[in-house]
Amino acid sequence: MSVGTTKQGTRLPWGDILLSAIASVSWALIGMAGTAALGLHLLEADTASSLGPMTAAVVALGAGGSVTPSGDVSAFGLTGAEAATAIEITPLGVSLVGAVLLSWFFLRSLRGAGVEIARSELLARAGAVVALFTAMLGGLAWAGHDVITIDGSALGLDDLPGGGGSGIEIPGVGDIGGLLPDQIGGLIDAKAAVGFTVDTAPTLLGGLGWSAGILLIALLASRRTPLPSGWEAVHRVVRPAASALVTVLLVAVAAGFAAAGFAAISDDNPKRIAGAALLGAPNGVWLGIPIGLFVPFDGRATGVLTNFLPDPLDDLLNSDSDQSVTLGRLADLDGRVWLLGVAAAMMMLLAGVLTAVRTPGEVTGGVVRDPGALGFAGRCALRLGIATALTLPLLAWLTELSVDASLSVLGFDAFGAGIKLNGNLGMALLLGAVWG
Repeated sequence: MSVGTTKQGTRLPWGDILLSAIASVSWALIGMAGTAALGLHLLEADTASSLGPMTAAVVALGAGGSVTPSGDVSAFGLTGAEAATAIEITPLGVSLVGAVLLSWFFLRSLRGAGVEIARSELLARAGAVVALFTAMLGGLAWAGHDVITIDGSALGLDDLPGGGGSGIEIPGVGDIGGLLPDQIGGLIDAKAAVGFTVDTAPTLLGGLGWSAGILLIALLASRRTPLPSGWEAVHRVVRPAASALVTVLLVAVAAGFAAAGFAAISDDNPKRIAGAALLGAPNGVWLGIPIGLFVPFDGRATGVLTNFLPDPLDDLLNSDSDQSVTLGRLADLDGRVWLLGVAAAMMMLLAGVLTAVRTPGEVTGGVVRDPGALGFAGRCALRLGIATALTLPLLAWLTELSVDASLSVLGFDAFGAGIKLNGNLGMALLLGAVWG
């Protein structure tokens, strides 16, 4: 009988627990750091600042942490509180890589425990991973701070899109406008310093919650990982729907990467599209899923930051008041948006099929019961509805975006500029249950 399936009081294999925790956390952080560094390099962000501190900051954001930027732009007449920004956005591309690696190594360590695993061992293994991951984030908080000195003459501002009034066209996304206004000639020699610091306490708390949530989702979605005695209902009831939803979400992200790759092939600057996709493809895909399933969002975009929104979202949000972002309103501006709703509905249909295929038969007294086609379908629908009702609000929350700026850098005035996009979590829960 293997360790973890013996009677209560069996000594825990602490050596194996610690080694598996080190492997899980190390590979997760290596993957996150590699993704962040490559994405930043492709975006050419390392031309303005050291890649190491920026990578640490992006990994901290991806793991639920917080980064506070600040500006020193006295050359433009701004000082103190006027030169400040606030950013709340999670680079889900970095988060997804870390989540996949952390989950894979954690689940692999559990499969060596036998058919069942003791509750104490499961708790010890999960606790060791969470504790070590949180401690490692403390190191990132120490390393993730730097000051970026932006030199207008060194960046070649005359060559930037928008300097001549032209916009940027991204295939499949549309015109995202010019990056800089025409009146830039007098600022070629201007310099500005923008600093950023990883906030230690929020990052540690965020990392603790992030890692614990990832391990819980992995345990519920894995169909071959042993569970403690008495948890058979979790394997039979929860896992089929949870694994189906995780599968379709990953397939959707893969489709997003494929679309980005196609766009990069035909673009003049494919490296930037590849870098943006590495860091943020899941953000766009997982934002599109709730909108495609008719979950309403509220948003507003003001000032120069409006130019960075894809079409037709920029036209809808460019207003002095909050706007309701729905599939219908976006489709009124561009009829092709209806295809997003079709894709989201097909995704849910695939989730339903996977749930039915993966749901085992009901066993009573050693005999497999046949509830009939309608009974089986209703049972699967109820379970998928509950799982989707929890998943859609999570997606809406993860893809929330908030950027507020009071800053004037490199020729554009961002006084009062900002972007805000928040999903209606209550409607997401209700619509998730209905769609499931």
